[in-house]
Amino acid sequence: MFTIYDLIQNLPAYVVHADEDSLHSEITAIVAADLMSDVLVSVDAPCVLVTSLASEQVIRTCDISGIQTILLVNDKLPSPAMKALAEEIGITLLATPLPMYEACVNIHLLKTFAD
Repeated sequence: MFTIYDLIQNLPAYVVHADEDSLHSEITAIVAADLMSDVLVSVDAPCVLVTSLASEQVIRTCDISGIQTILLVNDKLPSPAMKALAEEIGITLLATPLPMYEACVNIHLLKTFAD
């Protein structure tokens, strides 16, 4: 397995918001989606959500689904309201300049080498 910290170091990604303890959480699953309705019906365990949507609705969906980490792709930055809500709820928020496909491929490679 690999951790959020490993993801940040190897993707590349940077932290928008995170508690120190959350960076050492193990990643057990990844979901890549831009349709939050798909996220609501497909998530059955804590995971990392990879998305290009930078809205408060993403934070609300993750809160309902039990998702603790969001990776924004395409160098998207969250609005101040999205960041504030992530801080309030305690969701780790990351960003990467990579497009979704490349981010997912790199995460897969990272997972393959970690196993």
